[in-house]
Amino acid sequence: AHAGRSAAGAAECGVRVLEHMSAVLGPAGAAGATPKQKTHRRSVVFLRWLRKVHLWVGLWGAAVGLLFGVTGILLNHRAVLKIPVEKTIQRSIQLALPDAGQSLLTDVNALAAWLQAQLQFQGVQVLSKTEPARNVIWADREVMQPARWTVRLHSPQRGVNAEYIVGNRFVTVDIQDATPIGTLTRLHMATGANAFWVLLSDTIAAGLIVLCFTGLLLWSRLHTLRLAGIATSMGALTSAAFFLWSSA
Repeated sequence: AHAGRSAAGAAECGVRVLEHMSAVLGPAGAAGATPKQKTHRRSVVFLRWLRKVHLWVGLWGAAVGLLFGVTGILLNHRAVLKIPVEKTIQRSIQLALPDAGQSLLTDVNALAAWLQAQLQFQGVQVLSKTEPARNVIWADREVMQPARWTVRLHSPQRGVNAEYIVGNRFVTVDIQDATPIGTLTRLHMATGANAFWVLLSDTIAAGLIVLCFTGLLLWSRLHTLRLAGIATSMGALTSAAFFLWSSA
């Protein structure tokens, strides 16, 4: 009796499998499917996979993109929104060079290293520029203007702009300490951010691009007419953007 019940259960299970295969494959049955049905099955599988990609990328964008969205609103409407907290607190100082300072500052890179040591500030981004000495007209006379070195040190919390006229015994330094809102806006623009944050920002940008394409494909459901409409619209937008860029 037990063996009979097992056989009956196996038969019922086999019938359910056949019914499921028939429902998926259509009139062709479990033995095979027409090329049209196979194409439809591939489209269904692709759309299912595309939906999962869209959902997971959207989850990542929602987790990190909130910061960029809030700071983007602050940047776009910073003149309209009356926020009582300043983005930066700026102060200017003059750093006197030591007696052997002029011999130690052989180039602008040495100046940047000396500034970081004096200010105890390790800038993530170090930008330097050298303007060579040249003749200029001043008070109707031609005079020699010494070389000028400029150094910029940036981190999300602080920015340093330094200027040194070769031959002077001091360096003019402007220090900008960012408030919490200023730090967020500097992170939004990747000012002073390290390579990890820059790559993280790139993933958000890439995620938005992926969401655009997957959203359009999900909307089209891979119908030929809708795909043609998407291609035409994208081509028109690309042509318009190129025209505006070339005429600017």
